[in-house]
Amino acid sequence: MDPETTPAAPTSVQRQSTGVAGLDEVLGGGLPTRRLYVVEGDPGSGKTTFALQFLLEGARLGQRVLYVTLSETAEELEDVAGSHGWNLEGIELLELGSLAENLCDDANYTVYHPSEVELGDTVARIRAEVERLNPERVALDSVSELKILSQTSARYRREILGLKQFFAGRKCTVLVLDDLTTNESEKQLQSIAHGVLRLERSGREYGTTRRQMHVVKMRGVRFQDGRHDFVIRTGGLDLYPRLSASTKPTVENQGSAKSGSEQMDALLGGGLDRGSSTLLLGPAGCGKTTLCSHYLLAALERGEKVVCYQFEESTQTFLHRSRGFGMNFEPYLESGQFQLVQVDIADLSPGEFSSRVQYAVEKHAVAFVVIDSLNGYLNGMPSERFLMIHMHELLSYLGQKGVVTLLTIAQHGMMGIGMHTPIDVSFLADSVILLRFFEAFGTVRQAISVVKKRRGAHERTLREMKIGPRGVEIGEVLEGFHGVLSGIPQFRGKEEELLSRPKKD
Repeated sequence: MDPETTPAAPTSVQRQSTGVAGLDEVLGGGLPTRRLYVVEGDPGSGKTTFALQFLLEGARLGQRVLYVTLSETAEELEDVAGSHGWNLEGIELLELGSLAENLCDDANYTVYHPSEVELGDTVARIRAEVERLNPERVALDSVSELKILSQTSARYRREILGLKQFFAGRKCTVLVLDDLTTNESEKQLQSIAHGVLRLERSGREYGTTRRQMHVVKMRGVRFQDGRHDFVIRTGGLDLYPRLSASTKPTVENQGSAKSGSEQMDALLGGGLDRGSSTLLLGPAGCGKTTLCSHYLLAALERGEKVVCYQFEESTQTFLHRSRGFGMNFEPYLESGQFQLVQVDIADLSPGEFSSRVQYAVEKHAVAFVVIDSLNGYLNGMPSERFLMIHMHELLSYLGQKGVVTLLTIAQHGMMGIGMHTPIDVSFLADSVILLRFFEAFGTVRQAISVVKKRRGAHERTLREMKIGPRGVEIGEVLEGFHGVLSGIPQFRGKEEELLSRPKKD
């Protein structure tokens, strides 16, 4: 059956939980029972950890489970389990040893090739142990040794088909691990198996390795297609299903979110629409984060739960600057109404970040989300194209949930025609607020304008903005200036038209 982009609906087919909650969600409840599955991936991708986690879940449910190892010793498996804090007491282990130890010299055999004898003996020992234990779950690690012993693809296919039929008769669910180290085509095993899970790992220029799982094939199951990020932590695999807005029900949440400044709300035509996303664009230091803070504080004072993800700034810097502008977030942090999360993108995958946002919205009823900034977020992405796709899915999901989202992007340069944006995501946002520096009468000032709002009318004027202890102040229309947006304004008005500045002693 072809994969779907939505998780499977519950069916009458009995399932086996994999022990990985995110994977069970992708598969719509787990793996169909009494079938053979291939778990493939390069060495170090997490296959052994996943297999042990699968068997431990069976042991937890009171099932008999068997781990057959052809490539690792029992001591090595104990080390893997120990690193995760696992006890393998409930897992039966069949250690068949390495080929180098089991294969004898050709001279010891006068009729058969040693590999044929060894292959027959290996398969016979596996069958005998399964018949003795009658397990409900089996992990075979790995088939690379069987590939070597089979010598030909036809012989290998016959042996795998024989094992598949044997296991089907024993009514057990089997994971076959393939490390993809032999030259045999991987399609041989894929075509025989009921399902194929591929574990991938890719290095990044900086930070931790990015790991993804891909359900290549799953017969009779409507699974969520695509690559899903996962991490290996103490305790096993954590998988984060790819966020798909089409799978989430829409929440009706009408109305608008105020900023606490009447002038700012008027500039936006009444405030930010619920379920909308707003992009704050401007050079570093122009007030993007501080303006977001005013929206956050106004939401907190209304009793809403909010979360702010900081990709560049530390939490201490955020709180210190906020206090300087008369905004105290500490009481809301202590009560749990406000979550201030400092994100290290070198250790956090995009899928895990989306999962965190989804958890905050669905488990903590968060109504206001700030992502500050997309410049730092971009550093964790493989490319600009991936950021576009990822942000589209995330913003669509948050919009369906009625969440107000604020995003910031710092433009390169401070002022002048040399300013440019590292990535253009303005078309993804429902509203765009543009902030600029301009110079007048020996001081550096800030200007603000709303250049886009999809869901209604907005003021198209260019006004001065001042952020101080009294909050955000929005001045009159800068009619006396020309070229403020370009960063090279020409003054044609009077100084009295500008907001007052503190006088020097």
